[in-house]
Amino acid sequence: MQIPPELKYSKDHEWAQRDAGDVKIGITDYAQDALGDVVFVDLPAVGTHVAAGASVGEVESTKSVSEIYAPVSGTISAINSALTDAPEAVNQDPYGAGWICVITLDDDSSYDALLDASAYGALTNH
Repeated sequence: MQIPPELKYSKDHEWAQRDAGDVKIGITDYAQDALGDVVFVDLPAVGTHVAAGASVGEVESTKSVSEIYAPVSGTISAINSALTDAPEAVNQDPYGAGWICVITLDDDSSYDALLDASAYGALTNH
């Protein structure tokens, strides 16, 4: 299981990659593996304000439907519309082509509260 050290993580199995005031998010390798084959991703609407821990969409797999939770508070500024036609990218490349959306941060506090790779590895026993 991959846990890239440069990313931050939520206890709900989302990853976050900061670029200035924007945070790109997706689900972790651990989460996509637990879900199985992803067949549909319900993406949030650009311009929607979200609070850390709030649902921003869903990932549907052959096994189940799971919520995607915002790891940070802010406004959705971009979505990965490629997932509409290729939801399997979440399985194939969860930290790259399988990203879900970009959130423009309200402030640094929700990002600073996320887990580092070591803490996330401990959470998932990896």
